[in-house]
Amino acid sequence: MSTASMAGHLRPFKDYQAQHFLWEVSTDGRVATIRLNRPDRKNPLTFESYAELRDLFRDLAYASDVRAVILTGAGGNFSSGGDVFEIIEPLTQMAMPDLLAFTRMTGDLVKAMKKCPQPIIAAVDGICAGAGAILAMASDLRLATPEAKTAFLFTRVGLAGADMGACGILPRIIGQGRATELLFSGRAMSASEGHAWGFYNALHAADAVEAEAVKLAQSLADGPWFAHTMTKTMLNQEWAMGIDEMIESEAQAQAVCMATKDFRRAFEAFADKRKPVFEGN
Repeated sequence: MSTASMAGHLRPFKDYQAQHFLWEVSTDGRVATIRLNRPDRKNPLTFESYAELRDLFRDLAYASDVRAVILTGAGGNFSSGGDVFEIIEPLTQMAMPDLLAFTRMTGDLVKAMKKCPQPIIAAVDGICAGAGAILAMASDLRLATPEAKTAFLFTRVGLAGADMGACGILPRIIGQGRATELLFSGRAMSASEGHAWGFYNALHAADAVEAEAVKLAQSLADGPWFAHTMTKTMLNQEWAMGIDEMIESEAQAQAVCMATKDFRRAFEAFADKRKPVFEGN
């Protein structure tokens, strides 16, 4: 007798056809790499790439295969942010309703990254500026090279540092004082500063950073990825909670994880002195 299931709403993303960046998936389908791919311009974002990234991160909630995502750039740079002539110049000619539609769209990309169930690992080299720095900030884990230069440079173009959640998220990563300095000045944060301040989880040589990101992503994808999804959800959800609400929410979340077959698989593997194989259910 078959058991009712909601798995039918899931679909593989291995063959997703990206239009405005590169999409690469590991042989087993579990690790996907998004590669911003305009190296001649240091991988700037456009209206179209913003929208496609937003939609892809939203849709990954329905992926039956992808369990971790790497976000990186081609040609030795991560991203120079919004393209000057393809985004900034048109924005100077827009009326307020269109400007608000644009800023909401870019903010929706960050929301989608935070709600995306898969852990997102940014692998950063070279220039990581403006909206590019926001993409790194919105990722769950960040690896960088010693050459990485990360700048929230919105004030350099006459805008507020308050962009795509920067005033809320960045202080939670590196602290209020450091975030205030970076958002007011627009100066580049060096890789060593970013590592010391907790923005970057680790630094690796340029020829190794992506391989290290793949290794990390694969370890997460092969681990208890349903539980990882729950961890990511709670890390984001608990920002707005008091201590009592936090503890109750985590009690519910952990009880859900305890009801999974993965929890029993881990126990049985421990009892048999072998490595558990997680299936995400």
